[in-house]
Amino acid sequence: MEVTTKSAAETQSLGQKIGLDLKPGRLLALYGELGSGKTTFIQGLAKGLGIKKRILSPTFVFIRPYSLSPQGTFYHVDLYRLNEVSEATGLGLEEIFADPEAITVIEWAERIKPILPQKRREIFFEYLGDNQRRIKIK
Repeated sequence: MEVTTKSAAETQSLGQKIGLDLKPGRLLALYGELGSGKTTFIQGLAKGLGIKKRILSPTFVFIRPYSLSPQGTFYHVDLYRLNEVSEATGLGLEEIFADPEAITVIEWAERIKPILPQKRREIFFEYLGDNQRRIKIK
């Protein structure tokens, strides 16, 4: 599926629609340059999951967990500051990936591609100019 959004609100709306259908145990791997809409998309996705808290990118802490109702956890992972896969050791990603109740979204997933689970959905973001973004969901 490929979508072109023309505003941040449209990007959030797409994320929200996808969030409404996400089930526990899902992992979304997001790819795209800075400013391509990944965090904006995740803000909508969290809204679709029923999360009321403000979603901020966890660039400096790598992972932000949010409780899901009635159970489970939404993990927002941002690996922008990671330079190589070996730096991911000790972040607890293996435990997160193994949690059947977790929904995990990873920004900059290409930085740990060798250790990503095979079972994942990949979403590619491309900045087209102004407020337009091309979003490809595989």
